[in-house]
Amino acid sequence: MAKQGQIANQGLDGLATAAKDAAAGGKAGKGLPPVHLWNPPFCGDLDMRIAGDGTWFYLGTPIGRPALVRLFSTILKREDGKHFLVTPVEKVGITVDDAPFLAVEMLREQDSHGPRLRFRTNVDDWVDCDVDHRLRFEMAADGGLTPYLHVRSDLWAKVTRALYYDLVDMGEERVVDGTVMFGVVSAGEFFAMADAEQVREAL
Repeated sequence: MAKQGQIANQGLDGLATAAKDAAAGGKAGKGLPPVHLWNPPFCGDLDMRIAGDGTWFYLGTPIGRPALVRLFSTILKREDGKHFLVTPVEKVGITVDDAPFLAVEMLREQDSHGPRLRFRTNVDDWVDCDVDHRLRFEMAADGGLTPYLHVRSDLWAKVTRALYYDLVDMGEERVVDGTVMFGVVSAGEFFAMADAEQVREAL
């Protein structure tokens, strides 16, 4: 097992300091730190978990400070299907039950390309749904669909059930590879949910 480094041994406040130093030292202006460029050694797993509802836990206790959750989210990285908190000098693994973010608000705007959907995540990032930030739909355990929005660098946000129903309400049918599909349009892109006939039968 990898030896745990400073990040994993200094408690929540120390972890926050390390995260703040990494974020401040790595970013330019108000942008996010370039975690995709950091490849530090793995220093073990941290007892931190992001639950399916977007709640962050440390040592089994919810992290009740939104600013702290926001800070940790800026140094989050995904590699080979696993999630890590990274600084320029070390990397620790964390557990993510589903997606690390939750899309909790949606705006539908109009521009020269037609409708554009904008989503706000639970850490107050705004993400425009477009070719680089796609919607994907996965079959849920109850037989319905669960939408996910690509936020950045293989990090995804699960779209809340309420927003999913809003997406269904604004959906339309288009032919994709010879099949009539039901989906939504944003920034000139069509994001297919499911076969249109199946959707009609379900409704």
